[in-house]
Amino acid sequence: MSSNGQAAKLAPEKELYRIGEVSRLTDTQPFVLRYWETEFPMLQPVKGASGHRLYRKQDVEMVLRIKRLLYDDGFTIAGARRHLREQNGADAPPAAEGPPQLLSRKMLLDLRDALRGFLTLLERR
Repeated sequence: MSSNGQAAKLAPEKELYRIGEVSRLTDTQPFVLRYWETEFPMLQPVKGASGHRLYRKQDVEMVLRIKRLLYDDGFTIAGARRHLREQNGADAPPAAEGPPQLLSRKMLLDLRDALRGFLTLLERR
């Protein structure tokens, strides 16, 4: 269910969705989806040969779950991540222990794009 009470209408014959389609289906901005990928390890769209993100049906359903937890249920990102890990059990990678891993260049670029998107939103207010 999306936050406004309507379920996303997934095409039954489609297996993969591009980020723009997922954005429309879930009423979530693409930069938010990219940011959530960095914050929620259980959200892992595949990359096509052209490098575009391709979301599977379970990824779209996960986006809707994350959105509900954050926007409707009032969870923080850390709280929502913890809640999803507890619900998914073995599906989620274990929390890293020890020193933090270095961020890859791609992750940093994605984070930069997400932050620019947030800044743009704030400047419009």
